[in-house]
Amino acid sequence: MFSIQQPCSKCGGRGTIVDDPCPTCRGAGLVRESKRFRVKIPAGVREGSRIRLAGKGEPGTGGAPAGDLYVVTHVAPSPVFKRAGNNLEVEVPITIVEAVTGGTVEVPTLEGTKRIRIPAGTSDGSVQRLRGEGPEKLSGRGRGDIHYRFHVEIPKTLTDEQRDAMDQLSKVMNGDPRADLSAQARREV
Repeated sequence: MFSIQQPCSKCGGRGTIVDDPCPTCRGAGLVRESKRFRVKIPAGVREGSRIRLAGKGEPGTGGAPAGDLYVVTHVAPSPVFKRAGNNLEVEVPITIVEAVTGGTVEVPTLEGTKRIRIPAGTSDGSVQRLRGEGPEKLSGRGRGDIHYRFHVEIPKTLTDEQRDAMDQLSKVMNGDPRADLSAQARREV
């Protein structure tokens, strides 16, 4: 045997029935309206973060105070900066010459640009970090970092002069980087 309780279907549990409801609320006692609020978005906010506006939500039933309104943030993507936790990542293309001999390149930051040094012998995918140049942390305690990932740009076509330079380079470079590959493969089998 079960016992079920539910509000009255005529009064909705309010204890009174409105005989002559107004045309605006139709006897519900509530009207739906749109309001605009100014919301201060804190620095370091992420995709999906919730910002609470106390007492700005819907009013409670039976004269109860209004609830809270939560604003869910959506962060527009950047073509340059990618978010990774408290840090940012930036893809930086470099030339073969810069990867081999090193150099200095200008990279974007949140406040403009900075120059960073590429060490000689930088391989594709290497990462360099600028501390404290990233977004502010949501906790308000410091800033994140920016990680610069270097990608060596390989040209699709070469001029005759560039091809001659590459031939000269291959003649003076010593060694075969794959020399130990076959020997290691045979040891594993």
